[in-house]
Amino acid sequence: MSWTDERVELLKKMWGEGQSASQIAKELGGVTRNAVIGKVHRLGLSNRAGAAGTTKAEAKPAPKAEAAKPKAAPKPAAPAKPAQPEVVMETKSATPPPSPRKQIIPAGQPLPPQPSANEISPEALAKVNAVEKKAKKLTLMELTERTCKWPVGDPATPNFWFCGLPVQQGKPYCEAHVGVAFQPMSSRRDRRR
Repeated sequence: MSWTDERVELLKKMWGEGQSASQIAKELGGVTRNAVIGKVHRLGLSNRAGAAGTTKAEAKPAPKAEAAKPKAAPKPAAPAKPAQPEVVMETKSATPPPSPRKQIIPAGQPLPPQPSANEISPEALAKVNAVEKKAKKLTLMELTERTCKWPVGDPATPNFWFCGLPVQQGKPYCEAHVGVAFQPMSSRRDRRR
């Protein structure tokens, strides 16, 4: 099916009369509702704001005239608008500043104590400290599926490395780091209360 001039004119006429895309598709035959909607948009007929029975050519001047009227109206109202931003600015300055954001720590600086570090059992931390002393200290490129991928240090410094010890089966970390990373569900539930 092609959009002949006669079919396009019939589409414009029916669209201007306020008929639905489904009704137009039935009348035209050989097109779907979506094809009618697509053609309407391509022709620039998609805005049916006004009365039924007017064609797009008749409807075009009215929106332009309406659009020009609001543009003229804001000129007298322009002095009133600056008052609104001042009120907004006053409310911003009158309210206390939002809670301080987390401080950005430059690379190479030690991180402050993290709340999660306090939640890990001391036994697990002792085990991790002992394991990290005998870690292989691998770089990213040296990691394999069989090496522990636990990161140690700040990635922005040359002292950054990965554990590298043999992994626990089915996990990305060694036994010590699995104990820190994967905690039992019950202990996590207890902390939330």
